[in-house]
Amino acid sequence: MAFSKGLGLLCFVFIIHLAGVYLFTNGFLLTRLSLPDFTSCSDDSCTLRPTHQRAILLIVDALRFDFISPDPPIPASPFHHNILTLPRELTAAKPRNSFLFNAYSDPPTATLQRIKALTTGSLPTFVDIGNNFGGSSIAEDSIIKQLGIAGRKTAFMGDDTWMSVFPDSWNQSFPYDSFNVEDLHTVDEGVIEHLFPLMQEPTKPFDFLIGHFLGVDHVGHRVGPDHPSMKDKLQQMNRVLTQVVEHLDDDTLLVVLGDHGMDRTGDHGGDGTLETSSALWVYSKSTEISIGPSTIPSGLLQFTTFPNSPNSHRHIQQIDIVPTLSLLLGLPIPFNNLGTVIPELFWRDEDGIGLSKALQINVEQVKSYLHAYRSSSSGGELDDAWEKLNSAYIATQAETPPVEQRLMIMSNYTRVALAACRSIWAQFNPFLMGLGLTLLALGIVATCAAYSGLANSGDNWDDWLAAQLMNYVRGAAVGSVLGLLVYLGLGESGYLPGMDALDCILFFSPFVASIAMIAISPPPLLSSLKNTPISLVLHALSFLSNSFTFWEDHLVPFLLISSITPFALKGFTAPSSRLRWRILGFATLFAVCVRLISTSTVCREEQGAYCHVTFYASSSLPEPPTLVLYFIVPSCLLLPFAITAFLRVSKSHVGLAKIFLPGILMPGLLAGSAHWLMEWADSTGIFGNEWTAILRSTRTWFVRSSFAWVMGIGGFVWWSIPLCLDITESSTSSETKQKRRQVTVIGYANAFGSSYLLFYMIFFAAVYITTQLTGQLILAFSAVALLAYLEVLDSIRDVRAMDEALSASRPSALLKDAPPQRSPPLRFTDIIPVALLGLHAFYGTGHQSTISSIQWKSAFLLTPTMQITLSGITVVLNSVGPVALAGLAVPLVALWNRSPAATQEQTKPVKVDTQIQGESILACLGMMIYFATLLLGTAVSAAILRRHLMVWKVFAPRFMLAVVEAVVVDVGLLVGFGVGVQRVSGAVRGVFGK
Repeated sequence: MAFSKGLGLLCFVFIIHLAGVYLFTNGFLLTRLSLPDFTSCSDDSCTLRPTHQRAILLIVDALRFDFISPDPPIPASPFHHNILTLPRELTAAKPRNSFLFNAYSDPPTATLQRIKALTTGSLPTFVDIGNNFGGSSIAEDSIIKQLGIAGRKTAFMGDDTWMSVFPDSWNQSFPYDSFNVEDLHTVDEGVIEHLFPLMQEPTKPFDFLIGHFLGVDHVGHRVGPDHPSMKDKLQQMNRVLTQVVEHLDDDTLLVVLGDHGMDRTGDHGGDGTLETSSALWVYSKSTEISIGPSTIPSGLLQFTTFPNSPNSHRHIQQIDIVPTLSLLLGLPIPFNNLGTVIPELFWRDEDGIGLSKALQINVEQVKSYLHAYRSSSSGGELDDAWEKLNSAYIATQAETPPVEQRLMIMSNYTRVALAACRSIWAQFNPFLMGLGLTLLALGIVATCAAYSGLANSGDNWDDWLAAQLMNYVRGAAVGSVLGLLVYLGLGESGYLPGMDALDCILFFSPFVASIAMIAISPPPLLSSLKNTPISLVLHALSFLSNSFTFWEDHLVPFLLISSITPFALKGFTAPSSRLRWRILGFATLFAVCVRLISTSTVCREEQGAYCHVTFYASSSLPEPPTLVLYFIVPSCLLLPFAITAFLRVSKSHVGLAKIFLPGILMPGLLAGSAHWLMEWADSTGIFGNEWTAILRSTRTWFVRSSFAWVMGIGGFVWWSIPLCLDITESSTSSETKQKRRQVTVIGYANAFGSSYLLFYMIFFAAVYITTQLTGQLILAFSAVALLAYLEVLDSIRDVRAMDEALSASRPSALLKDAPPQRSPPLRFTDIIPVALLGLHAFYGTGHQSTISSIQWKSAFLLTPTMQITLSGITVVLNSVGPVALAGLAVPLVALWNRSPAATQEQTKPVKVDTQIQGESILACLGMMIYFATLLLGTAVSAAILRRHLMVWKVFAPRFMLAVVEAVVVDVGLLVGFGVGVQRVSGAVRGVFGK
């Protein structure tokens, strides 16, 4: 019963966390309202006479601005050999037919969001990135929809994401799988196969053709932008572009662009300069698009200086291509568009009449959209900016200014509208955010109350848990009714902005339940809150600073070493030489492992020149360093022996451990490393292209087999015979000649901890398999550090027990240099090193609190192509697996080196697993408190700094990471306690209960 009640308590705390996160994120991460209206007009008032009958839009996915250049190159690219060179005769000899721009791609820089922006002219919101793996069709107006209304024929080939957003819009379509990152050529070759036959067809069976190449993006994800494969891929694009130009007819407009860029490791998704700087090239073979940009008023043109470039370059918003391309083809501008026509493409006469007409249509379209948005349910978002927008629009209607000034006024209106909408789509619901923060904060206090009550309940674990759970259930029931009544009373009156009945129930139910949990806690609650470790407070407060958030990967090891320093200092005053050497020796081993983990890192953009990538071979070459290749196989072989050595200290290396460590764990680790070694060999091409298919299928089966072996076979064996014990019986003869049976139990001193460690290693192996080679070494160091810390903590317990016995004037307890039968209770400070070790391993395995640090290679472990469920599991294990392992590991703080005898009192026998389960619950509650406090810190920082310039670059990503960390830790705790502790304590009870 104590077990089920303990699990129930942990589940209730988890529910409080989920409810608080749900309410806060509903107020913080709002989505943009899409209007269903579309632009239409019976005359030519909303469009211009077309300059071209057809257009070809070629998207080279992730084509960065410094990847494309005239000859000689304009930008000073850091990757100077990776250049897609435009023919000089098309840029220099025909300056009125060819224009090259650096286009800003609004974040999130994911393909689906960029496709939506490139077709609608609207802006994505930050949370839209979640749709990238399950995109729905675009319902709002778009250039594709306008083509359909006009009866134009459309053709598409390439990235199949287009089929998910425009499923029924194509006269001809040739989609290819977009998520097989390891395939560099199939999509590109498919586009080439269908592109040129359509272009050469005399009947021209298309009016608008889209070709979406993926090879450049896949090279970046797989091997990085500085790999020779990038040069080969760009040379292929050069050849394609040359042929396209050769086959282009006079009535067809060519647009070549990148939907987004890529960072120095080849990834994208965030808002870094390299990710948002995409290329855009517009070319007309014979028809001049403009009389020349030199005559255009300079106030209409924007320039920017690309990183590492001495010159400034023409800069536009990527969504500007939507109104521009629409008017050049004689189509209305899509209704939701916020882009501005590109001046160079409409300056067709000396007085700028063509540009003036284009801007006037653009202004009226944007004005119509803003008025429709203001009339919608989200119209209140425009209140603060409406007066400024109205003034800017009224200025465009004046006819007295000179032409140049009028052009600038109209251009200014569209830009003001764009800036206002960027701002409103960062609007928040402070009321919901406040409720979420209240629930998170109250949940922490309630969890502290539960921790304090449980720690002071003595042997009455069961009774205390029963009372606590009953209070929680009653409070939740009362809160649910109260929430419904509050909604019925205030919801219709507008006093609960943004809340429905479910939101009210989700707030009041855990709110009242938390108060009930606090009410039952004993007076020591306040003292327990006073003793909150300063390291936890500093860690939570650090998220209010963008600098500390940038450098959290350096802050964590400092806090980690600080957390174990008091233990190490205790070693100098330990009452026996054995304890002194154990504490100091294992503390030193722990510190060495922490330092070795710190040697591996990836860099945030904000860290600049002060950070050097060591997780990869270089900042632009995402493959393991050479030393890692030499050490990875020995580490797979040595880690099981290292674990055995730790178990040998308590003589618990017997029983299941003799089978599990060398027979299940070691093969699983070797198979996981073998996969990544084959992936490295395939990426570098050391065996040649003819081995690619063999390596791909072989490594896929290696991973599948290792998962099946460790999780399936290993899990079954552990559940069947979980204990690491060697029990022998012998007969002895006494002086009275009577035979007596003697039972010898080896591994008794660590009966709980050794068995749970093997359970933990099953999940450790799963995370290990999904982690790249450098990260596997880091995980090995973290496992050794965890075991070293457990040995330190065991010795510290002995010291505490001796100090307590001495202070109680019971020196007889010290005679055998051993702790008394009942160990000192667990302390909150005992949990902190495990929590910080999980965070340290997260950063050491090549992650940061940025979207671009997600290691997408892990999505293709179990399948050669993207499969949402399996790929999602492996990406999550790769990304936050180290933190989840910290949640799974924390019961070891209560279980390690705890024998069944240590859980019984001499005068009052109890079940052998009672104290173990109680302290395991304490350990789990302590871990929940730690990560919930970090979550609260990030939520408070995101709320307070929601208008900060870096909210979406720094504070929002860190908050979302904290949400994921808190959730996976809670899940890890529930699995660890609900499965691991239950099975171990049940097995020990079965053997020693009598």
